[in-house]
Amino acid sequence: MTFQDFTARIVGRLRQSGETLHISKSAVEATLKAMAAETAAVLAEGGRVQLPGLGVFETQARAARQGRNPRTGEAIAIPARKAATFTPGKALKETINA
Repeated sequence: MTFQDFTARIVGRLRQSGETLHISKSAVEATLKAMAAETAAVLAEGGRVQLPGLGVFETQARAARQGRNPRTGEAIAIPARKAATFTPGKALKETINA
């Protein structure tokens, strides 16, 4: 699903919710972009982002290791790094497996 499709679905869901929300597609797009940027900033600082009903984003340290160049077979050093991880919450797991 593209970002535009996702945004349109959110706008549709908000309009169908029966609430008196008058939110534009551009406002939803701006909100999602800000949420993604802030999540990335928190993770870059080594923090954790918990979104109720969705799950938890956090960073995990990956140790340095030896790898191989698949073309030449030469051993190469892969440096340590951080990786973003996502752990789905209970509600998301139940929705997917329903």
